[in-house]
Amino acid sequence: MEEAARNTALDRVNRRFLLEHPAQAADVIDGFGRSAAIELLGEHEADTLASVWGHLSPARIDEVVPALPEKLLKQALHALDPSVLAVSLPRISDDSRDRCLALLPRRAEAEVRRLMDYPPGSAGRVMDSRIPSFRGEQTAAVTLEQLRQGKPKDLRQLFIVDSERRLTGTVDIHDLMIAEPTDLLKEIARAPSAAVSPFDDREEVAERLRDFNADVLPVIDIHGRLIGAIRHEALLKTLEEAASVDIQMMVGAGREERALSEPQFAVRKRLPWLQINLATAFLAAAVVGIFESTIAQFTALAVLLPVVAGQSGNAGAQALAVTMRGLALREISTRHWFRVLFKEMRVGIINGLAIAATSGIGVFVWSRNFGLALVISIAMVLSMVTAGIAGALIPIALTRMGQDPAQSSTIVLTTVTDVAGFMSFLGIATLLSQLL
Repeated sequence: MEEAARNTALDRVNRRFLLEHPAQAADVIDGFGRSAAIELLGEHEADTLASVWGHLSPARIDEVVPALPEKLLKQALHALDPSVLAVSLPRISDDSRDRCLALLPRRAEAEVRRLMDYPPGSAGRVMDSRIPSFRGEQTAAVTLEQLRQGKPKDLRQLFIVDSERRLTGTVDIHDLMIAEPTDLLKEIARAPSAAVSPFDDREEVAERLRDFNADVLPVIDIHGRLIGAIRHEALLKTLEEAASVDIQMMVGAGREERALSEPQFAVRKRLPWLQINLATAFLAAAVVGIFESTIAQFTALAVLLPVVAGQSGNAGAQALAVTMRGLALREISTRHWFRVLFKEMRVGIINGLAIAATSGIGVFVWSRNFGLALVISIAMVLSMVTAGIAGALIPIALTRMGQDPAQSSTIVLTTVTDVAGFMSFLGIATLLSQLL
């Protein structure tokens, strides 16, 4: 009896944790083994599964979907907003996705498929298509009664539409509460401060939310009809996910890979870029081979070579990070390439001169060789300027060509900065050895 009571109490605690802290609960579940995760999710009710669904990793969803009872999965899917499913379903396997879609009501399935048709990273993928709308001719009293019956969550603003669902205005919930019962909504409505298209980028939507200090933005089609809304919380979550994906892509890991992905999948996504990186490493080694005779004559060059390459790599990574952030936040566009290039060139010259002075003094104290100190000083300036230019131009060039600027830009930059560092250092050394 005591053991049964203890198990019941534990189940209640688990259920409360899943419902009230879904993000933290999803992190815990993602750390479980497959069978343990299935057992935990399968023994709870559908509302708990729906609560954590949007926070679970795609790999975990892909594992549990085939194993969960059909009735439980169906009820959980019915409780989820189509926008949540439109984000999660494209990231799981075809078989799991087909099973989920087949369990949805026909109307909900069509809505999810419509949202999934929008481009990845667009406003249409994250909008809430169930946002309520109201006619301007109805009174405040009628509207309040509708809200009491519907009990919508997180509703701070009402969207007013005409007979063809074209957005005509918005009503703050506070204004509705203090309005006279007989006031018409169109009399207390304000003109929409901003609206977005379902094809707008998430970054552009985030910028508008920030500029207009809004919690929600209406989404309208080309005819001005209201088709949904984007809430700040949902957009923030997708932006965080996009940022983490960019970090993966910068180092050659696949967009779809997750921490719990199968090793075979991870190898398939990573190995091609590792092979490319190996080829570029041989290219850098070939550059060193060109100056083999110079290195044989001055063995100290081999000791100092990684110093120059390392500094140029750091300088390039700084320029790359700042430029990619500017592109992501729309602080710059590809037409600003010359301004960004000129700025990074000046930064490279100033930083290069400062680093050159420090490294030159250090090398002279170490080697008592003025020529070697002069070589590394000049090479530092040249390599850091080149690295800054490369760090600025690589993401801009990729964006101009219609490619994702995050796609393995770090690998490309590493090659450029290594070659630049080797060429400048060994080239200057060769030149000075011939002159002196």
